[in-house]
Amino acid sequence: MTPRVRAADKDIDFRLLVPFLLHAVLVQALTLLIRITTSYRTIELGLPVVWLGIIATGFALVPTFTALSVGRWIDRGNDAKACWFGASLILAACLGFWAFSQSVITLLAFSVLLGFGHMYCMAGHQMLALRAGGAQSRENILGYYMVATSIGQGLGPFVVGWLAGSAALAPAQQLFGIGLIAAGASVAIALMIRPRPQQAPQHEAGAVMPVRQLLKLRGFPAIMVSSVVTITALDLLVIYLPVLGAERQIDANNIGLLLTVRSFAALVSRSFYVRLIFGMGRTPLTLASMLGSAAGFLVLALPLSLPIMYAVLIALGFAMGIASTLTISSVVYLAPPHAYGTALTLRMTGNRAGQIIFPALAGLLAAATGVAGILLAIGVGLAASGIAVAATQAPVKAP
Repeated sequence: MTPRVRAADKDIDFRLLVPFLLHAVLVQALTLLIRITTSYRTIELGLPVVWLGIIATGFALVPTFTALSVGRWIDRGNDAKACWFGASLILAACLGFWAFSQSVITLLAFSVLLGFGHMYCMAGHQMLALRAGGAQSRENILGYYMVATSIGQGLGPFVVGWLAGSAALAPAQQLFGIGLIAAGASVAIALMIRPRPQQAPQHEAGAVMPVRQLLKLRGFPAIMVSSVVTITALDLLVIYLPVLGAERQIDANNIGLLLTVRSFAALVSRSFYVRLIFGMGRTPLTLASMLGSAAGFLVLALPLSLPIMYAVLIALGFAMGIASTLTISSVVYLAPPHAYGTALTLRMTGNRAGQIIFPALAGLLAAATGVAGILLAIGVGLAASGIAVAATQAPVKAP
C-alpha cells in the first residue's frame, strides 16, 4: 500500500498545488474568524439568539441560486478565475465588516457577500485539487486539500481565542481588522494560482451533463444527503459553540481553543485518510465516521466539565474530518470527468440549502431548548444519515 501512495505523488503538479493549498488555508481561516467574530458582535449588540441563525442563513442564501452556474463555468476551465473573483468578494466583505458592523442589517448583508466569495473559492479549490494531478494521485491531493482546510479551520478560531484571552467576549473590531488584512493577502495569493492553459480541451455547452442525470447515478443521492448533514453540523458547531460557552460560563479563549483542537483532530484524521479508505472502503468508512460524529454531538449536549469537552471535541473532530473528506471524494468518484465542476457545485448547492434551512430552524430550537437541543438534533441527524448511506449506497470498492 505504501509504494502505491508514493508513486501517486509523482503524478502531482506541485507548482499548482502549493499556491492553491496556501489559498485554501487562508480562505478557511479568515472565513471562520469572521463568522465567529460576527457571532460575538451579535452578542455585543444585544440581539436575540435567533439572529445568529438568520445571519448564518444569509451566508448561504445568495450562492445557492448561482452555484450550479458557477460549476458549469468552472467545467469550462475557469477554476483559477473562480478563486480570483471569490477572493475579491471576500476582501470587499471583510472591509464592510471592519467599517460598518454596528447593525444587524450590515452584519447580514456582509455575511451574504462573504458567503458568495467563499462559494467561488471553494468551488475553484475543489476543481484545482483535481487538476493538480492525475487519476492515480486524486485521493492523495484531496487528502492534502482537506488537511489544508483543517489547518485554516483551526487557525481562525485560535486567533479569536488568543486575542480574547479570558474575556467573555472576543474583541470584535480588532478581529475584523485582522480579517481585512488576511483578505488582502488572500487576493495576492489567489493571483499566483496558474489558470488552465488555453489549449486544454473544453467541453461544449451541449455536452454538459444534466443535473437530473447526475442525481440518477447510483449512490449519488445518498452521498449528497450525507454531505448536507455533515457540513451543516460543522457549520452549526461554529455558530453555537460560543453561545454554549456563554450558557456554561466558558470564556472565549477556551471556546476558541475547543474549535482549534477539533480542527487539529480533523487534520490528523485527514492525514490518515488515504490509508483508511484503502483499508476499509468508502461505505464502511462513511458509516463509521458519521456514527462517530453523531456520538460526539450527543455527548456534547450533556453538562460536561471543560476537560471532558476537550476530549469530546477531539473525538468529534477526528470523525468529522474523515466524514467531510469522503463527501468530496465520493462525489468525484461517482461523477464523470466532464461533470466534476457541476457535481461538486451541486454538492455545494445541497450544503448551502442545508445552511439556509437548518440554522434558521436551529435558531428557533435554541430559543426554546437552548444549545443542547440543537446538539441533540444534529447527533440524531448524523446517525440517521450514516445509516442511510450504508443501506442505500451501491457497493463501491476502495480506489
